[in-house]
Amino acid sequence: MKKSYKTAVALLLATAFSGIAQAADFEDTARVVRVVPQVEQFNQPQQECRNEYVQAQRQDRNYGGSIIGGLAGGLLGNQVGGGSGRTVATAAGAIAGAIVGDRVENNNQQPSEQVVRQCRTVDNWQSRNNGYAVTYEYNGRTYTSMMPYDPGERLRLRVSLTPRN
Repeated sequence: MKKSYKTAVALLLATAFSGIAQAADFEDTARVVRVVPQVEQFNQPQQECRNEYVQAQRQDRNYGGSIIGGLAGGLLGNQVGGGSGRTVATAAGAIAGAIVGDRVENNNQQPSEQVVRQCRTVDNWQSRNNGYAVTYEYNGRTYTSMMPYDPGERLRLRVSLTPRN
């Protein structure tokens, strides 16, 4: 067993000093010193809507009250006075009756409620993790690498050695 160990060491030394550039790869572990999540803030605006109920006066007017009021006022005015005064009283009664009839007909309308939808765009800030800045120590030196996951306390490394020319 000792002889094969010595042979392997001799072969390794011969290769190292022969001037032939060869690389050696192996796996090892490093101690993780710090892990910092890389968080990105981004805005994803949203629409916020609500319904409001507003009172709306009806816009359609009825003229039946004016007509009936005008006729009734004209008949009452016709009963008053005589001669040309009767004509004036009939006209004044018709006008007054039309005004009163219109007010009675159209002022009793109940206002209606209308639904008005109000919308606005609001900011919606969110966070997402883009990976981890991992600081580790290996062979007396400190390194930092970006990784997609948190490696924990130890980090497996692939070490590649190449002789310097």
